[in-house]
Amino acid sequence: MTQLKVSTNDAAHGELGQKYLVTGEHIALRLWENEQPGAPKEAVARPYETVGYVLQGRAELILEGQTLSLEPGDSWVVPHQAVHSYRILEAFTAVEATHPPAQQAHADAQSIQVQA
Repeated sequence: MTQLKVSTNDAAHGELGQKYLVTGEHIALRLWENEQPGAPKEAVARPYETVGYVLQGRAELILEGQTLSLEPGDSWVVPHQAVHSYRILEAFTAVEATHPPAQQAHADAQSIQVQA
């Protein structure tokens, strides 16, 4: 059995600011670290499911028209192809797992941007 380890200091960075941590065959882990407040991100639908956990800060997840407040200790799920957006309210750090792995086949680039 092969074991993999990825240090956050050595992790690859994605175009959206995420750090890709460890990636398995069917699931991947990534880190959003110290994301700063600002305007809501564009609404998108992604070709993978995401579950996340807030480590610090506050944000709003706008998911299929419903706004969810996220703060430390909260977790969430964004289903495959669900229209969603985020708005960071306070410097935000969270860990997410994606299935299938978002980094494989550049799945983030395959997202569908949705008109508000």
